[in-house]
Amino acid sequence: MVKEVNVAEALSLPNVLVVDVRSEGEFAEATIPGAVNVPLLDNVERALVGTVYKEKGPAEARKLGLELVSPRLPCWVETVERLAHSRQVVLFCWRGGLRSHFAAAILDVMGFTVYRILGGYKAYRRFVNSYLGVEELPLKAVVIHGLTGVGKTILLGRLAEQGLPVLDLEGLARHRGSVYGKIGLPPSPSQKMFEGLIVQALMAAEEKGVFVVECESRRLGNLLVPAVVLRAMEKGYRVLLYDSLENRVRRIRQEYTSGPQQNIPALQEATTALAKYLGARRVAELNQLLARGEFDQVFSYLLTKYYDPLYGYPGEPSPDYDLCVNTADMDEAVNRVREWITGLPEYGRVKGGEPGGYRKHAAGSPPGPGVVPGAG
Repeated sequence: MVKEVNVAEALSLPNVLVVDVRSEGEFAEATIPGAVNVPLLDNVERALVGTVYKEKGPAEARKLGLELVSPRLPCWVETVERLAHSRQVVLFCWRGGLRSHFAAAILDVMGFTVYRILGGYKAYRRFVNSYLGVEELPLKAVVIHGLTGVGKTILLGRLAEQGLPVLDLEGLARHRGSVYGKIGLPPSPSQKMFEGLIVQALMAAEEKGVFVVECESRRLGNLLVPAVVLRAMEKGYRVLLYDSLENRVRRIRQEYTSGPQQNIPALQEATTALAKYLGARRVAELNQLLARGEFDQVFSYLLTKYYDPLYGYPGEPSPDYDLCVNTADMDEAVNRVREWITGLPEYGRVKGGEPGGYRKHAAGSPPGPGVVPGAG
């Protein structure tokens, strides 16, 4: 039996395999976080079906879709079975059309327990837009501040490992938020995927009542942080991390030079982008130092002469922050921040009383009639 569920219900199902049956191109642009791609039609086939739909109508498009899909159905079912490992399956396509209907029917016949998301990925996008479109999140932000190299990302990762709700914007964006931000990192996701990942992290944080996030600007590379997240950060608790210049340089060296050729060409390219701030002559000198592997001298200069004045954070405890922590001993720093967060009055309290309950209206609506393979 195929069970039809809205987006909110689908996201709340435990231990399921979420399958995106759209083409690999659609999947690559954006999908529901955690979904796997087992397409019914590939990019070329979807385009062919779409062309037939426009030129000859939906009946002929369905026939072509069936001809293309039928020969590989046994392999398609076997792939889903291998990925599912006896789990129930949640299916979706673009708008809850014929692709997900057809796929769900096949899996149902083969004995799977199948859920199909009403409205497909289009409904999921409405859900994300609704979640991020509110004036205020039902969560209190704990915002980590500090100069470059104090270990903000390390601290976030360690807190997440210990079960605290973390929104790692730089990690989700795969960008560190500066001209050096892409060095050693894979390509960034699309804006749609970035937003979906943010919503996933925030929904996971709802039962805790708070989320921990590093202070960021509106833009991370080509991606934009949603306005509601920025507003939460502006109103959140402020935690300052600080450490010695020596330790900060050491962390930066470890992070930015652990790649092929120690990432020297990429570091030189990024440094060149600072010529309008540092001057062409100084940049040339820094790039020569990088070529010789004199990283500490370069990073120390960039911190003290450019990044520290740019961000303006104090390098020692300040009364302007709710908590100030020295990260020279990261284990001790993590424990101190964790104990402070879990002692906050908002921690463990859910605004509105029901985790995720206020979001139920954001679920997708049923699809319209007349959809065909490649269009749904």
